[in-house]
Amino acid sequence: MLSQSHPVTRRKFLQQVGLVSTVLAGTSLTAFAAEKPYPIAAFEKALQHLPPEQMADLLAELGFMGVATPVRPKGRVLPERVEEDLPKLVEVLAKRKLEVTELTTNINDAADPLAQKILRTAAKLGLKRYRMGPWKYDLNQPIAAQVEAKKPMVKDLAALNRELGLTAVYQVHSGANYFGAAIWDIYQLFKDYDPKQMAIAFDIRHATVEGGTTWELNFNLIKSHLGLVYAKDFTWQGKKAQNVPLGEGMVNPKFYQMVKASGYDQPVLLHVEYPLAEDVKTLKEAYRKDLATLRGYMEGRA
Repeated sequence: MLSQSHPVTRRKFLQQVGLVSTVLAGTSLTAFAAEKPYPIAAFEKALQHLPPEQMADLLAELGFMGVATPVRPKGRVLPERVEEDLPKLVEVLAKRKLEVTELTTNINDAADPLAQKILRTAAKLGLKRYRMGPWKYDLNQPIAAQVEAKKPMVKDLAALNRELGLTAVYQVHSGANYFGAAIWDIYQLFKDYDPKQMAIAFDIRHATVEGGTTWELNFNLIKSHLGLVYAKDFTWQGKKAQNVPLGEGMVNPKFYQMVKASGYDQPVLLHVEYPLAEDVKTLKEAYRKDLATLRGYMEGRA
């Protein structure tokens, strides 16, 4: 407490308080500090040919907060070497203040010894999330029966995730025989499980390809089990969907404001998957441009 015997100090203090009060009366607190940017991570598939340090430097410099890294055949980390190579990668990223937002895997069977190896290594490193491998339908067989057949696998995977403190996310993917393309099937399997164990990665590019105008309905269906959001774009070339830079295609930007309004509190993963030269300058510019577009979407500047 200021002493009454120091009138000058007290006067100055009261003047400062009055000034601050006057400013606050006409200005919101956000004027004093810019809103913290929404967390955005990068899928590094397009950067796999770069050494880990160079990949990490590039993404950190651009302002990403994390990395989704492939742990699968031909990935950054080969499954059989996960115990040796994943800790090294985590260390490289941590030095650049980057986290592993997702391990992109082919895992969908908890009994698979290699899957166990990957997931137990991830848990020891404090990682929290991995993307499952895709399932495909046999279109010559009854569809409903194939959905039922997946239930024991989901149950076993959920139990392993609960034990290890991990979350599996299944990507919504387009394609005539892809499980999850229609959305209802993956929701039907996951809806009775804790989303901390079994969740859905909503890929707006693929959801738009398959859903056209019903992607919004599908997003609302799976919100309770939304584990990750993937950002990418496409255009139609004849009857084929072609990936393009963010903002140059068919994806409706209002999706990203819907994500924020839903209470989603995880990073959005930017996927740069359209054709690019592999030189660093070209790749860096593509990630930079798409990141700027995505930030605009998340801030409502679409």
